[in-house]
Amino acid sequence: MEFIDVRGASGSTYRFRRWPERGSHQPMAGNYVLVTRSPQKLVAVGVLEDLSQAPAALGERLKGCDLYTRLNIARRMREAEHEDMAREHPEAAEKAASGAERAA
Repeated sequence: MEFIDVRGASGSTYRFRRWPERGSHQPMAGNYVLVTRSPQKLVAVGVLEDLSQAPAALGERLKGCDLYTRLNIARRMREAEHEDMAREHPEAAEKAASGAERAA
């Protein structure tokens, strides 16, 4: 599945694109989600200042999961979307902090 839509508590839907297995991002801020492959289940909703570092920041947590990202340059928008999704999916919410701490 190339895209996945994640619903927020507000009813808004956010579209994420699957990270290609052999691909990379430019160093841009944005939101990410981790979804198990089978059965498909949302396991993490987070934010990173540099999505190009997502595989390194998430490390072993990527095993058995697909990484989806959403480019979102504006900090205010990125954080608002994260909060909305975190309220809807508290079991998957990552702590919003700075840099690699977000993936911890």
